[in-house]
Amino acid sequence: MSNPITKSPVMLYTEQTPNPESLKFVTNRMLYKGTADFREEEMAKEWSPLATAIFELPYVKGVYICNNFVTVTKEMNYEWADIMLKLKEFIKKYIEDGGEIINDGFDEAMAKIEEERGASYEYSEDEAEIVKKVKDLIETYVKPAVEMDGGNIEFKSWDNGTVVLIMQGACSGCPSSTVTLKAGIEGMLKRMIPEVKEVVAEMG
Repeated sequence: MSNPITKSPVMLYTEQTPNPESLKFVTNRMLYKGTADFREEEMAKEWSPLATAIFELPYVKGVYICNNFVTVTKEMNYEWADIMLKLKEFIKKYIEDGGEIINDGFDEAMAKIEEERGASYEYSEDEAEIVKKVKDLIETYVKPAVEMDGGNIEFKSWDNGTVVLIMQGACSGCPSSTVTLKAGIEGMLKRMIPEVKEVVAEMG
């Protein structure tokens, strides 16, 4: 028997992101502690009942879940004006009904992929030191800033002065992300880590 305690209502509002194709749906619930980026339905079906349900809508191109929000990226031939309210109601109802957000084991599976990805890059001791500094700066300064915009940026690799980052959520395919990347992130990393020559992005 489920507890008859009445839960506080689910509040949900939308926030623009710098990417015109992505909209952030912010709730008053912690949905998932961490970041979960679904670019295609296959991965959603494996790991996220919420993302799978959203993908069933014809206008959805990507779903990104982090903390208390969901960033939905739409197909370009749809207008937000036509679909925003439907999406808002859909997500709100899903959360109110207590639907599963992310399957157990997702964290571990992603960490394993990350590790395999990282392990394929052999870093010398000096490089490992630089990589650690770069990762720390991204965690401390970059992630909190782009999270506000409904996106995420992950470190991918270091190669002879070039830092490769992965853009997720609203950051992926966002017209202003190149500016953020070059002006903001590259500038900061170069200032703080002289070995950094350039920063490039890979769209997930």
